[in-house]
Amino acid sequence: MGCVYSGQILSYTKILGQLTGSGNTITLSHYLDLLDQAGLLAGIEKYSPTKLRQRSSSPKFQVHNTALIAAQRHETIQMVSAIPDLLGRMVESAIGVHLLNHSITQGYKLYYWRDRNYEVDFILEKNGRTIGLEVTTSETHKRRGMQAFQNLYHPDKVLMVGTSGIPWQDFLAVNPETLF
Repeated sequence: MGCVYSGQILSYTKILGQLTGSGNTITLSHYLDLLDQAGLLAGIEKYSPTKLRQRSSSPKFQVHNTALIAAQRHETIQMVSAIPDLLGRMVESAIGVHLLNHSITQGYKLYYWRDRNYEVDFILEKNGRTIGLEVTTSETHKRRGMQAFQNLYHPDKVLMVGTSGIPWQDFLAVNPETLF
C-alpha cells in the first residue's frame, strides 16, 4: 500500500529503497511524524507481537482527511463508482480515516498486517484485545488474508467491512470503541 500523491500511488518502500544510509531513513521518519502531528498523513505500523519487527517494517500511509485524496483527483463519485479497483481504494481510505481519527481520541492502536500474499487492512488493539478488519467492495473478495491472520494470532474478533460484511456506509456511523 502506498499514499496518493499527484494522482499516483507512491510506495514508501520504494522511497526508502532509493535512499541509502540511516540518516535518510531517520529524516523521512521525522517528516512523517511532522505530517502526522499536523493532521495530514499518518504512517500505520505493521502488526506484529514483537516491537522490533513492527518498527523495522514500512508503514502504510493513511491520510487524516479524505479531502486530501479527493483534491488530487478529477473523477466524480459516479466515475469512481464505475472503476472497481479505484472504488475499493477510496472506501479503504475512508474506513482508514474513520479508524485513525477515532484511535487518537479513544486510545486504541491501529495497525495493518501483511505477510507474503496475505493482508488484513486494519488491526485494532486495546487492553489486550485484538480486532482484524478487512475492507472490500468486491463480491468475490477472498478471505485468505483474514484466515491466515486468524490462524497466526487468534484475534478476539474479525470483521468484514463492505460488500460481504458490514456495509461500509453503515460502518462509518459506528464508533470503533464499541467493537471492543
